[in-house]
Amino acid sequence: MNPTFDATQRIARISAHLRPSNFQMGESSGLSRENCRAKGGAPGFKVAILGAAGGIGQPLSLLMKMNPLVSVLHLYDVVNTPGVTSDISHMDTGAVVRGFLGQQQLEEALTGMDLVIIPAGVPRKPGMTRDDLFNINAGIVKILCEGIAKCCPNAIVNLISNPVNSTVPIAAEVLKKAGTFDPKRLLGVTMLDVVRANTFVAEVLGFDPREVDVPVVGGHAGITILPLLSQVKPPCSFTPEEIDYLTARIQNGGTEVVEAKAGAGSATLSMAYAAVKFADACLRALRGDAGVIQCAFISSQVTELPFFASKVRLGRMGVEEIYPLGPLNEYERAGLEKAKKELASSIQKGISFIRK
Repeated sequence: MNPTFDATQRIARISAHLRPSNFQMGESSGLSRENCRAKGGAPGFKVAILGAAGGIGQPLSLLMKMNPLVSVLHLYDVVNTPGVTSDISHMDTGAVVRGFLGQQQLEEALTGMDLVIIPAGVPRKPGMTRDDLFNINAGIVKILCEGIAKCCPNAIVNLISNPVNSTVPIAAEVLKKAGTFDPKRLLGVTMLDVVRANTFVAEVLGFDPREVDVPVVGGHAGITILPLLSQVKPPCSFTPEEIDYLTARIQNGGTEVVEAKAGAGSATLSMAYAAVKFADACLRALRGDAGVIQCAFISSQVTELPFFASKVRLGRMGVEEIYPLGPLNEYERAGLEKAKKELASSIQKGISFIRK
């Protein structure tokens, strides 16, 4: 083969990979966006991150590029995606990265995806509650879920955008309107509550947090976050003071970070870590691994509420089994009643946003 022609072909591949929307290939090259991928790209799943250029999105994209189960990684945002895509694409891991900028490229970003992760939206600022985020982030989630319904209705959706207690019901209503809602495939990511609970409990007990498992049920805001400390593994006991301290710190973990950053952001790095941990569980389940169990905020009949976070078993179709809460002590039963009252209002707020 002509060395000059071969070099030109390789340059063309790289250019189409990094700047697909601006780079036009001649028909004779036989290259297109669809078949432009790195030679030797790893087999695996196609993952899209919506909101990839944000505070959570960037570290999340970085960590997903490192995941060996990802073969194609689509990065979408309304600003700054080309830079993030170029930067992350230089990493020598198997996943092929493609960037998409603006709503006009949303459908292209979503087509053919197996897993869609949504960290899009504005972050919390000091003094801001998750409800303060509602009007902005609700509209963003609505648009993105309309795209999912049209372009990848069978994808597993991991929804991070706050307030999760309301955005998951919003997503469900959008998908219902489109006739594509599958409750097994829509999961609100509450993994950060579990990660915090494992860390804080391990600190109190002097354990390695990787050896601790704390079920966290309810929702993903304030008192709706209910750590079941009576069900911690390995089994252990706590004083009443420790229970009060741990419950309050787990429930207010987000506020702790917002205040510590003093106006410079919210829990972006730990959220990205938790999101990737949960996404990896979803991908392992899609691969067919057995016994993949995590907590998530989903359509549920565990309580009288239409959505609730609890332990679930993941599989090829998404949520394959929802576990009951198990035995609760008096402290947890009281916390559950408080959580349900607050959660009911947040769920209804999300549903009403679409049905109004």
